[in-house]
Amino acid sequence: MPSSTHLPEAIDRIVQRFQRLTDPKQRYEQLILYGKKLAEFPEVLKTPENKVMGCVSQVFVVAKLDENEHVEFAGDSDALISKGFVGLLSICMGGLTQKEIELLTPDFIKDTGLVASLTPSRANGFYNVFKKMQQQAMEIEFPSVR
Repeated sequence: MPSSTHLPEAIDRIVQRFQRLTDPKQRYEQLILYGKKLAEFPEVLKTPENKVMGCVSQVFVVAKLDENEHVEFAGDSDALISKGFVGLLSICMGGLTQKEIELLTPDFIKDTGLVASLTPSRANGFYNVFKKMQQQAMEIEFPSVR
């Protein structure tokens, strides 16, 4: 069970990767790379229900269950940093169960060192993306419906 003391392995790996980067510019570049790894996001999913509110840029996320009832995420943004947040969080939260995602807190972002170099609005954007992804994961009821 994830908590502030025990993080899922994917989050732990990402935190360690960012901690090795001492230059804020390198951290931004790494974040943007996560966004570039996202699969193409269908225009049909860019709906008000999938939109992340509170972001200056257009950000969309969706969640679904795989055959093992682990959550998978997809998303997109018209801004590189926001898209990077979606990519990073898709890796961090993807593959977890709904219960694990429900219990997860976004505090791990502080451990990456990213927050120190983010503007307040970008840091707020990260938390908004996290909350939307968490909400999307919690709203999945039956794998057969999606």
